[in-house]
Amino acid sequence: MYWTVLSQAGGETTRPTFWRIGHVGEAVFYGLSAMAIALFLYGVYHRFATYAKGSEDPTERLSDLPGRVVSAAKLVASNEKQFDRDLVAGLMHTFILWGFLTLLIGTTILAIDMDIWTKALGQESFFVGDFYLAYSLVMDGMGLLFVVGVGVALYRRYWVRNERLWGKHTSAEDGLFVWALFLLGVGGYVTEGIRILGTGFPDFETVSFVGWFVADVFQLAGVNADAAASAYPIVWWSHSILALAFIAALPYGKPFHMISSYANLVTRDEDAGRRLPKVPEDASPEEIGPSEIEDFTWKQLLDHDACTKCGRCSSVCPAKASGRPLDPRDVILDLKNYREDLESGDREEVDIVADGGTSVIDAETMESCMSCMACMDACPVDIEHVTQFTEMNRRLTESGQMNKNVEDAVMNVFQKGNTFGDPDRKRPDWTEELDFEVPDAREESVEYLWYVGDYPSYDERNQHVARSLAKVFEEAGVDYGILYEDEQNDGNDIRRVGEEGLFEMVAEDNIEAFESCDYDKIVCTDPHSYNTFSNEYDQFGFENADSVYHYTQVVEDLVNRGALGLSGTELDDTVTYHDPCHLGRYNGEFEAPREVVRATGVTLDEMPRNRSDSFCCGGGGGGLWMDFDEEPKPSEERLREALEDTDAGHGVDRFVVACPMCMTMYEDGRKTGGFEDDIEVTDVTELLVEAIEAKGGAAGSVGETSAAAD
Repeated sequence: MYWTVLSQAGGETTRPTFWRIGHVGEAVFYGLSAMAIALFLYGVYHRFATYAKGSEDPTERLSDLPGRVVSAAKLVASNEKQFDRDLVAGLMHTFILWGFLTLLIGTTILAIDMDIWTKALGQESFFVGDFYLAYSLVMDGMGLLFVVGVGVALYRRYWVRNERLWGKHTSAEDGLFVWALFLLGVGGYVTEGIRILGTGFPDFETVSFVGWFVADVFQLAGVNADAAASAYPIVWWSHSILALAFIAALPYGKPFHMISSYANLVTRDEDAGRRLPKVPEDASPEEIGPSEIEDFTWKQLLDHDACTKCGRCSSVCPAKASGRPLDPRDVILDLKNYREDLESGDREEVDIVADGGTSVIDAETMESCMSCMACMDACPVDIEHVTQFTEMNRRLTESGQMNKNVEDAVMNVFQKGNTFGDPDRKRPDWTEELDFEVPDAREESVEYLWYVGDYPSYDERNQHVARSLAKVFEEAGVDYGILYEDEQNDGNDIRRVGEEGLFEMVAEDNIEAFESCDYDKIVCTDPHSYNTFSNEYDQFGFENADSVYHYTQVVEDLVNRGALGLSGTELDDTVTYHDPCHLGRYNGEFEAPREVVRATGVTLDEMPRNRSDSFCCGGGGGGLWMDFDEEPKPSEERLREALEDTDAGHGVDRFVVACPMCMTMYEDGRKTGGFEDDIEVTDVTELLVEAIEAKGGAAGSVGETSAAAD
């Protein structure tokens, strides 16, 4: 009877523990708990022992460990990455996370009171009075958020059937995990409601508002106090066994991401993707890139286990959207499953990556990657996809399986120093149409050493961009110069297609050319050059990485200083701006190009996918040199977005870019997508020169003024 419980509690404001379970049941529970904890600890040990079999990671992952732990805790606590691109998912995960943590902490507090404070230390229970009331209120409130969050997860998975949650690796385990969480949350309230009903609705239990509501529901359904008391042991054991089974199984399936994800955040590399690791100098060709699972570093194996199958990476991948055979999630999970199948003896060893369909990952899958880093930006647990994909491309390169078109571009760089295969002497030919001399940084001291790049030097469309930037520099009186024929390909994309040896060669040659000049800063036309000079060249002895700028950053300063004399009313077009991956997502520069665009007087209508959410043009990672059967091409999709999804829609006159590769891809997309009569592709510098000319022909007089001065 329920009154015996109240007498045992001494009439205090508290709740009974192990009510109607008995001493034998209590002993059985502790035995099962010990088994569950032992299985949990063994599973965690086995997981981390597996990581120890991986190769050494070239990046320092555990420096300033306390700071890393705090930073990772902040990311987890705030759920900030879950909110990116999906508000509902962010709220859902926040409810689940904080609800689960509160229930876990609450259960731990109860265990401390029961097993340590009162039994081991012989103290009076603190689980009474105001503490108990506050405890019950918080637990019921946060538990409700937990149930709501899991309910939303089930709704999105099964009712809405959110596309990104389903894929080749979706299995019964995924549904079982979510349903287990739901049953744990609901089961806790059922247990509480039955207890409240069975103990006669003690007045103080109204703070357990959800449990009280459940008790009312059972009472309305005809369950009386005696029936509830009789049913309580069954309900309690059902809930307890499910909870213990969940704990025991946690390291052996999807729930392990609750641990591995946090570990992944602690050991993350802030520069991953934008800064690729060097190949060890003593590495043989057979040791470059992964040939077997143990060739992956321990952090990369942890990456595989941290994947939650959420599909965020897949949903933002431009290669997948255009029909290329790449799904970032599948690559990570294919590698994980292969490792687990090897461990269980269910699979024979095969190549990690190769051409021919017998390997874990097919060569064409890796060739499809645009190195845009959208997958990494979207990943809530900081899996470093691009680093792993690049290392698999290195394996393909070393084993002679490089894409033919990429191989031609690489050979051009090796023989001629540029991807076009044109002679070095033609590199400065773009300057000949200017009516002023572009200074030679090899012969005079300059403030800005301008690295022009391959496409602005050799591609006719981008040569116009180079001339426009030269006019801007002349108009503003910038002290600048170029390397003329001593400039070589920057190597950024050469490195990302896996040709590490050639990258090192061009990096060292460019560094030597830089060091032969007297300059203060380097300014790049191409964000790809800006990225590799800023983030990677210091691996080869470059000491001025902090003095590298993209041209939009330099021009923004000129505009802000009034060096171009713009009033901000010169042009009246409506434009939209495309964030280049290597400038925006890679290096966080979003505002400088926009400030320059607005300074011309145009109306800037933002793309729906902008800044870090920008959609790749398709040219990165060697995509500019390859031919894919795509529908639609990334460039076509992006132009469609500009004309249909912006607020201005077809009122957008120009699609503004700040990257030579983007210019090339979008000019091609205009033709193949049938947008030639609908929109114009313009570089930021071209827009700026138009504004300068509109204010009184100043840009047109630049050459004359310089010639007269000479």
